[in-house]
Amino acid sequence: MSAKTISILQLYPRDMNIYGDYGNALVLKRRLEWYGYDVRLLAYNQGDTFPANVDIIVGGGGQDSGQNKIKADLISIAPKLHQLADDGVPMLMICGLYQLFGEFFKTSSGDIIEGIGLLDVQTYGSTERLIGNIIIESDEFGEIIGYENHSGQTQLGATALPLGAVRLGAGNNMIDGHEGARYKNVIGSYLHGSLLPKNPRVADFLITVAITRKYGTFKHKSLDDQFAHQARKVAATRPR
Repeated sequence: MSAKTISILQLYPRDMNIYGDYGNALVLKRRLEWYGYDVRLLAYNQGDTFPANVDIIVGGGGQDSGQNKIKADLISIAPKLHQLADDGVPMLMICGLYQLFGEFFKTSSGDIIEGIGLLDVQTYGSTERLIGNIIIESDEFGEIIGYENHSGQTQLGATALPLGAVRLGAGNNMIDGHEGARYKNVIGSYLHGSLLPKNPRVADFLITVAITRKYGTFKHKSLDDQFAHQARKVAATRPR
């Protein structure tokens, strides 16, 4: 076993783990092991004590009911999440937690679920769901492939940077052609799938940042990503 350990924290897996988003944590764990690191895979649910020494944080999607269950607890740990983000901790938030990392989510019925304002985005519920395969082009990660299924229409504020530009699909909304949002090493996105199994460049970004931040350097080595590449090829040919 390696003397070096990376800790991955999954936020609210009990209520925010729809469409297999827990797979993102499993991909990070396996790739870190392939790189020669020990991994602590942690979970944080409402009411838990937030663990110390977290190196990567991931979170998934959930229904409106799930967001309502966790909203108060998420607000309570918001200062800690802001501190970690400002310190450079890499995070990947998908769908529902992407929305709640923003300013607010206003449901289609008019209820407002307050977010933690870590990402400069606002989300408005609609009666139309944006569903289907999606491909975006990212300056840093190239082609990112996933699957979207959301009714929220997310708008980026002045300080938010998009994850990428939509080539196929809807993305944040049906208007501006953007998908996702970024702040420092925090990524928010609507891409399910899970996202990371088909997008190893994004996984390795999170890993590289976490290791470099903790240990100073990261010696990258080539991994066998043939199955990921095959999955990407098939997904890219699927109809919307």
